[in-house]
Amino acid sequence: MADGFLTTHVLDTARGLPAAGIEILLYKVSGNSHKKIASMTTNDDGRTDSPILPKDKFKAGQYELIFKVGDYLRAHGLVEKDAENLFLDEVPIRFGVNDDTSHYHVPLLISPYGYSTYRGS
Repeated sequence: MADGFLTTHVLDTARGLPAAGIEILLYKVSGNSHKKIASMTTNDDGRTDSPILPKDKFKAGQYELIFKVGDYLRAHGLVEKDAENLFLDEVPIRFGVNDDTSHYHVPLLISPYGYSTYRGS
């Protein structure tokens, strides 16, 4: 049984604050197939209340996190509320897990016109 798990969090670099209320979807990817395996929303600290992929479900493979940032950017006045096409509305991050005994942390740093990520701890 794997002992690893997956966590994430979102920081709003434009406001210098954690990004609360962002929906995050997690997919298992196999070739062109995507299977949704989890959905969570960030809390006041910009984190999910529990690992988005806990130890009992964590396996090696390809995954994709989709961060639905558009509503957050609109709600905080970082883009026009009635803008039809945002530069960033959904941010996908595809990554691989080779070691299912480790903690993988995939944070997102977001602003209206850019983002970055890394493998955190």
